[in-house]
Amino acid sequence: MSITGPGSITALNLAAQTGMFNQLNTLAQELGTGQAAQTYSGLGSQAGLVAELNAQVSQVGGYSATANSVGTTLTIAQSVLTQIDNAGQSVTQAVTQQGQFALDNTGQTATQQAAANYLDQIFGLLNTQVGNNYLFSGTATTTPSVAPTDTILNGSGAQAGLKQVIAERQQADLGTGGLGRLTMGPLVGSSFSIQQDTSPFGFKLSGATTTISGATVTGPSGSPPAISVTLGANPNSGDTIQFGLTLPDGSSQTISLQATTNSPPGPGQFTIGTTPALTAANLQAALGNAVTSLAQTALPAASAIAAANDFFNSNPPQRVNGPPFDTATSLVAGTPANTVFWYTGENGALPARQTATAQVGPSMSIAFGMRANEPALSSLVAAIGAYAATTFSPSDPNAQASYQALSAGVQAALAGQPGSQTVSDIEADLANAQTTVKDAGTVNTQTQQTLQNMLQGIDGVDQNQIGEQILTLQNTLSASMAVTARLAQLSLVNFLGPA
Repeated sequence: MSITGPGSITALNLAAQTGMFNQLNTLAQELGTGQAAQTYSGLGSQAGLVAELNAQVSQVGGYSATANSVGTTLTIAQSVLTQIDNAGQSVTQAVTQQGQFALDNTGQTATQQAAANYLDQIFGLLNTQVGNNYLFSGTATTTPSVAPTDTILNGSGAQAGLKQVIAERQQADLGTGGLGRLTMGPLVGSSFSIQQDTSPFGFKLSGATTTISGATVTGPSGSPPAISVTLGANPNSGDTIQFGLTLPDGSSQTISLQATTNSPPGPGQFTIGTTPALTAANLQAALGNAVTSLAQTALPAASAIAAANDFFNSNPPQRVNGPPFDTATSLVAGTPANTVFWYTGENGALPARQTATAQVGPSMSIAFGMRANEPALSSLVAAIGAYAATTFSPSDPNAQASYQALSAGVQAALAGQPGSQTVSDIEADLANAQTTVKDAGTVNTQTQQTLQNMLQGIDGVDQNQIGEQILTLQNTLSASMAVTARLAQLSLVNFLGPA
């Protein structure tokens, strides 16, 4: 018979306690991390599935981070577009409600100066950055979207700015004869003609009608186009003849002349002579005066708007092929060496929205790029630019009429053409992108929750159960340690009686 001594029992107890200590540490770790295993090897056959689920959680988290970042960009972009649109509306209101015509020492009205300030504000907004990225530069996000306002208006060195381009165009549209590139043909009997030239400049003839009995009006026809007038008999007082003109900005003017017996005739009238030939001479002179008046008022205003459109809405900008400018016959593309390019961002073949894209969910992507030279924006700055860059001379008797013509032309340009892009259209595109980002955020949150639940079912632990196990194990360990301590104090002396 063998007897196990206290030492052997204590050793066995200590070994058991070590095992319980290790188990307690494992349970404590599980309680702290919420995971049953700290390495994939501890998951056995489920290791591959858990690795795949963790990868998906990480991917969805990346989509969520992208969606949050893009959402911030879109919010800022919408704010910028709203401010730009408000600036355009403020200019429209100012032009519509302009006060007294009074020029300052720069040759401009207070309304024009206010428009120049709004133009500078718009250019500043078009250079908005989010982080290090320019919003309106297309794919060239690290490049400013537009040049400085002063450079755009006044040029830089050998580079012509908007003011110079307008001045050159006004010379080209007026021409050398004071008739806006129109030429009055010689009077032959009771017939005469008025002819346009073959250049893109000045007035263009669009048609003519008359209520004068026996008169013949033909054209415009021929090369270059001309309108011919022949009076078969003297008109009656009150009879009219009208000539239609198209201006460089695409707007139109109608010259209406009325026959009268008064001599001299009033504005818009011609005197009936004693013969059709004399009446035709009076009509020809009245037509020349009317064209000259328009050439000093409506034409320079339309010319400024046309030049601004060629400067802002064309890439490269177009300008008069001169000098000389008053006899120029064509437009020519500006170069970076001789002309300011107002838009300095990327200008590739991709549609503007496609210049910035983002994946915001497993099956959700958005396009949210912008360029400052999109039609809605370039047309806006062209209209305001024409108004802000034109000056008038206080000594010019036609200055007020020309200013009023410019105001009307700018107001029409700001109203836009039916079917053309508006700032609201860009805002709508971005609003659709914002909706997609919001929907993606909802889907990403739901997906992450589903994946986390799946992981919890595989790798997770019931923390209440772990807590109970730890408490039970602590009690068992405490009791074991107490027994071990008592056994460690036993010796043979404790069993021997007194001597």
